[in-house]
Amino acid sequence: MPSIAIIGASTDRNKFGNKAVRAYAKKGYTVYPIHPKESAIEGIAAFKSITDVPAAEIDRVSFYVAPAIGMKIIEEVARKKVGEVWFNPGSESDELLEKAESLGLNPIAACSLVDIGAL
Repeated sequence: MPSIAIIGASTDRNKFGNKAVRAYAKKGYTVYPIHPKESAIEGIAAFKSITDVPAAEIDRVSFYVAPAIGMKIIEEVARKKVGEVWFNPGSESDELLEKAESLGLNPIAACSLVDIGAL
């Protein structure tokens, strides 16, 4: 079963950070919602940071935060063994994509929900 960490997961069902949690869970992914203050999102245990996720490997990370926040946490993402890093519209910047590449990540600037057929 593939896994995903959703950075910027939200309890607000109108936000894409929440829609992503629901869509990936529905598609059979093991979902790791990442939110600094929430303990659960859509009934799934949430983690304050990607470094708190117990899995040694994560297939995909999907960003739903502003690029400035992404810059602060991209090195934490790089410390995990991650297959793909998706920067959804509004979460990407040239600087952040370059930083992700320099850290050895595989950044993809596109909507991850479109990729899995959820939109």
